[in-house]
Amino acid sequence: MKSKPIAHEIITKSISHQELPKQIKTFKTASTASDKGRKLKPEGTSEKHEILILSSYPPRECGIATYTMDLISSLNNKFSNSFSISICALETGDSKFLYPREVKYTLITTLDAEYKKMATTINNDNDIKMVVIQHEFGFFAKQEQALQQLISELSKPVVVVFHTVLPHPDLKLKLNIQRIAAFCKSIIVMTNTSAKILMKDYDIPQQKISEIAHGTHLVPHLNEKFLKEKYNLKGRKVLSTFGLLSSGKGIKTTLEALPAIIEQCPEVMFLVIGKTHPEVVKTEGEKYREMLHNVVTRLNLEKHVRFINRYLPLPELLEYLQLTDIYLFTANDPLQAVSGTFAYAMSCACPIISTPIPHAKEVLTEDTGIIFDFKNSQQLADAAIQMLSDDELRRNMSVNSLQKIASTAWENSAVAHATLFDQILNEERPLKFNNPVINLDHLKKMTTDTGIIQFSKINQPDISTGYTLDDNARAMIAMCMYYQATGDNESIKYIWEYLTFIKHCQLPEGGFLNYTDRNNQFTNQNDDVNLDDSNGRAIWALGYLLSLKDIFPLEIISEADHIIEKTFLLIESMHSTRAMAFSIKGLYYYHTTIKSPENLVLIKKLADRLVQMYKHESEKEWEWFESYLTYANSILPEALLYAWLLIGNTTYKKIAVKSFNFLMSKIFNENGIEVISNREWLQKGEKAASFGEQPIDVAYTIMTLSKFYDEFQEEDYRLKMKTAFNWFLGNNRLHQIVYNPCTGGCYDGLEEFNVNLNQGAESTVSYLMARLTIGKYTNPESSVKAELQKQLKVHTKKKNPTYLTDSKNV
Repeated sequence: MKSKPIAHEIITKSISHQELPKQIKTFKTASTASDKGRKLKPEGTSEKHEILILSSYPPRECGIATYTMDLISSLNNKFSNSFSISICALETGDSKFLYPREVKYTLITTLDAEYKKMATTINNDNDIKMVVIQHEFGFFAKQEQALQQLISELSKPVVVVFHTVLPHPDLKLKLNIQRIAAFCKSIIVMTNTSAKILMKDYDIPQQKISEIAHGTHLVPHLNEKFLKEKYNLKGRKVLSTFGLLSSGKGIKTTLEALPAIIEQCPEVMFLVIGKTHPEVVKTEGEKYREMLHNVVTRLNLEKHVRFINRYLPLPELLEYLQLTDIYLFTANDPLQAVSGTFAYAMSCACPIISTPIPHAKEVLTEDTGIIFDFKNSQQLADAAIQMLSDDELRRNMSVNSLQKIASTAWENSAVAHATLFDQILNEERPLKFNNPVINLDHLKKMTTDTGIIQFSKINQPDISTGYTLDDNARAMIAMCMYYQATGDNESIKYIWEYLTFIKHCQLPEGGFLNYTDRNNQFTNQNDDVNLDDSNGRAIWALGYLLSLKDIFPLEIISEADHIIEKTFLLIESMHSTRAMAFSIKGLYYYHTTIKSPENLVLIKKLADRLVQMYKHESEKEWEWFESYLTYANSILPEALLYAWLLIGNTTYKKIAVKSFNFLMSKIFNENGIEVISNREWLQKGEKAASFGEQPIDVAYTIMTLSKFYDEFQEEDYRLKMKTAFNWFLGNNRLHQIVYNPCTGGCYDGLEEFNVNLNQGAESTVSYLMARLTIGKYTNPESSVKAELQKQLKVHTKKKNPTYLTDSKNV
C-alpha cells in the first residue's frame, strides 16, 4: 500500500461533495447486499430487455442525436448482456436519413396522427420493455399535446430526459410538464439546477427526479506539442469553441475580444469548429457564418481565426480539444440548462471561460475556469489575457477540471442509467457488467528498459518517482498470467525486464532492496522502510514464474531459479505476517515445479507461525491473525490454504476458511465490496473507517476468492469474486469506474467523493491481475486463451499514439 508523493497532491486531494457534478444520487446496483431477503434469479435465466429510445439520431446532425448515440454506445459496452437498445428516430419529415441498424422505428414529429400510431406500435411490440424519450422543446414545438397522448397511451414504463428545463413557466407550460411527469416512472435531468426548478416551479416530487450528468468521453491525454504540430498550430496559443453554429453561440463576442487579446498575446489562434446547424441553414442559409467572416475581415483577424466548417468525427474533435489552451463557451441564452460541448471540453482538461449558464455556474469555480457576463467582450478579453499569461494557472485548472468532470464519464453515465432502468423494471437478477477488453497500453507505456515506473500523473508516467521491487514483482506476475493465457510472445520481453530489475534489487546475502531512483540507483528510502513484505512479494513472483517453466525459455527459468535459491535462508528467518504469507504462496508455486523436502519444511515453518498468531489473537467475534485488519489481508488465509494443499494439516484448512469468511464479513456490504481503508486500519472491536479503497486490495481479494472457489466449489465465493471485480467497473460506493478502458490504466483509489485519477503501476497491474483471474470464469463456452488472443489482435492493430512527458494535462 503506497503513500503518494507530494507532487501528486493536486490530484489526490479530496474534493467536497458540493463541488462535484452529481452523477447519480441514491441508486444501488441489484447485486449488492441490499437484496437480502430478495430471491435472485440465477445468472443466465433472464433474457436481456429491449429499451426503446425516442430521439434524434445520426446521421441527423444535432447535439441530442450525438448525445443519444454516445449513451447507447456506453450502455452497449458495459451492459449488452442486460439490455438491448433500439431507437425510434425523430424526424421533421423534410429529410430522409439512412440510419444504422439499431434504428427500429421513425416518428415524424410534425404530424399529430403519427404519435398515436407509434404508441400502438410500441404497445404491440412485445420485445420492448421500457421507453426512454429524449425531450427538447424544439423537437415537439407544436405537438406537445400529441406527445402527451403518446406517453399516456403507452403500456410500457416511460422515462423522460429533459434536456432543457425552463424556469418560471406560465400555466400552460407548467401543466404540460406536469402531465408528462404524471405518466412517467422517472424524469432525468442533467444538472442540480434543473432538478430544483422541476421541484420548485413545476411541483414535481423529488422522488420522481433522477439527476444524471451529461456524459463525457475518456481521452488518452495526448501530448499537446505533438497535436499542435499535427494540426499546423505549432507555436500558437489556441482558443477554441465547437458545436453546430447559430447566432445563439455568441461567436461574435469572442471576435470582438480578440484585438485586445492579440495585443498581449500575438501568438493566439481562435478555432471555430463546426458547420452551421442544419435547421439554421434551412431558414437563413449561411447568413450567420458570413457575418462572422465579415467581422474577422473588419478587425483584421485573418491570421488569428480559423473556421473549421465540418462536423468533425469524435476522435478528431477530441484531439482539437486536447490541444486547446482555453476553451470558450460564449452562448448567450441564460436558459440553456446544459451544454455537451462545455462538458466535453472539461473532459479534455481545458481551462474554460464561459457565460453564466446554469451548467457553468454549477461546475466552474475559480480553480477550473472563469465566468463572464453574456455578450461582454471586455470581460472575456480580460479573462483570456489573465489565463494566457499564467502557465501555472492553466495547468492547475486543467488538472482540477479533469478531477471535477471525471464522475461524468460515459461509462459512469451508463452505470447510472442501467441502475435506474433495472430498478424501474424491478429485476430480480444482478446487472451483468461486461468484462472490458484487455488493454496493455498503459502498462507498456509505464515500462522502460529498467522496469515499470512507480507513479504517474493522470496517465503520464512520472519517471521522477523511480522504480520499486514491489511493482516489478507484481508486473512480472501479471505478464506471466497474460502469457499463459494468450501465448503472446511480446510478453516475454516485459517479463525479462521485470525479472532483471528483481535481480538488480537482490543483495549478496539473498534479500532484496525495494526502491531505486530514475537512474536505477538505490535510494535512502530503503533504510527508512521495513522491506520484509517486498521480499515476500519477490519470492511470490519468482515462484509463480518458475511454476510455468514448461512454457518459458530456459534462460528465464534458470535466472529465476538462481535468484530464488539465494532467498531460502532469508525465508526461514521471516516473522512479518504478510511476508510469510507471500513467501508461502511463492514456495507453493515453486514446489509444483521443483519438489523438495526443504520446500515443505519452509512452508510448514511459516504456516505454523501463522497458526500461532491466529490462536493468540482470535476470539469469537474476531477470527483473525492480528488485532487489526490492514492491507493485503486476504493473502493470510490464502497462504494457509496453500499450506494445507501441500502438507495436509487440517488445522491449516480450518483456520484458512474461518479467517477468510471473517474477512469477507468485514469487507462485503450493501455497496458490494469496500476493502479496508488505507486512511485508518480496522482495529479489533472498532468500526471500519470509510473511503481510501485501494485497487490492490480488491485484486488480492479476487485472487484469493478464485483459489477458494477452485478448491471448495462454493458458489458464494464465485459470486463475491464477480461482485469484487465489478468494483473496478462502477459497482462501488461512488458508482464510478476505477478502471479506465481508454488508457488501459487503473485509477489509484476510491476516495470520499472522487476517484484518484493518477494511474500508477500498483493500481494498473492490480487490475490486470484481477481481470485475468476473473476471465477464467466468465467465458465458460470458450477458452480464456481464445478470448484473449482475439482481444490481442484488436489492440495490436492500433498504433500507439505519441506520448511525451510535457503534456499540458499533467
